[in-house]
Amino acid sequence: MGHNSTGGRVIVVGTRQSALALTQTGHVIDALKQLCQHHGFSHTFEIRKIVTKGDRILDVTLSKVGGKGLFVKEIEQALLDGEIDLAVHSMKDMPSELPDGLLNGAVPKREDPRDCLITRNGGGIEDLPRGASVGTSSLRRASQLKAYRPDLEIRSIRGNIDSRIRKLETEGLDAIVLATAGLKRMGWEERISSPVGVDICIPAVGQGALGIECREGDAEVRALLALLNDSDTEQTVAAERTFLAALNGGCQIPIGAYAVITDRDTNGLTFMLTGMVGSPDGSTILKEIRSGRDPQQLGLEVAQALRDQGADRILADIGG
Repeated sequence: MGHNSTGGRVIVVGTRQSALALTQTGHVIDALKQLCQHHGFSHTFEIRKIVTKGDRILDVTLSKVGGKGLFVKEIEQALLDGEIDLAVHSMKDMPSELPDGLLNGAVPKREDPRDCLITRNGGGIEDLPRGASVGTSSLRRASQLKAYRPDLEIRSIRGNIDSRIRKLETEGLDAIVLATAGLKRMGWEERISSPVGVDICIPAVGQGALGIECREGDAEVRALLALLNDSDTEQTVAAERTFLAALNGGCQIPIGAYAVITDRDTNGLTFMLTGMVGSPDGSTILKEIRSGRDPQQLGLEVAQALRDQGADRILADIGG
């Protein structure tokens, strides 16, 4: 374990190499530095870039690559091996079960969870011409957009944010769908033509939130990360992740969930969770909205309600 000249610890932060991953990691390190200053810690931070399987396989649709944790496995191994001390992930990339010995040390405050459109003509989804081609590698987005506009032609595109934006031109697409949060974190908000409302497209589980993973036994890092945790975000994301785990949803299923806090009183918080499962072609979209005080319980209830509506049949058809 390295120490710096002031006797503090050198905390090694693992990250993917994409511009977005590095930007997100940079934001988190800046926040941790401020916390260190404020609380009198003398830790310093060092970034280590790690290539993941998801970064190496760029010519295949995500849903075909299969396997959860495409963008985290190598990073988790580096944590377990002690090569890095913490890792910043997009929460939606994190598998619902973490390996023994690792835990989520912090869920910072969530960014805008919605999807958004970048279109050629600058309009929203209603303004796309009939039969417009829309690029996305997400079955969840494709399913819901097709349900809303069956005339759209969905085309599969992969790659990081900037390469996907370039494909709008190079592949002659009318629009692409991306997560609003990523564009905002990159400072590219002005490129967004219009947000896609959650009434049209339920976000991915944990979209817009980050998860900061560390070793269970690393008390020093855990104490620091606890200061960065946003309890509201942690609990709403927990409702969504419990829902996902209960339906055993991987990349291969159009599945989404979005939780919000609707009330606060002396007894605690009230959460509202919307869960969605759809068929890939958008011909069937099942949705359930429930409220409750216990995020995990709520996640289980919404998952069960969707099973009662027939979600199992959709999952079985897709092989989920």
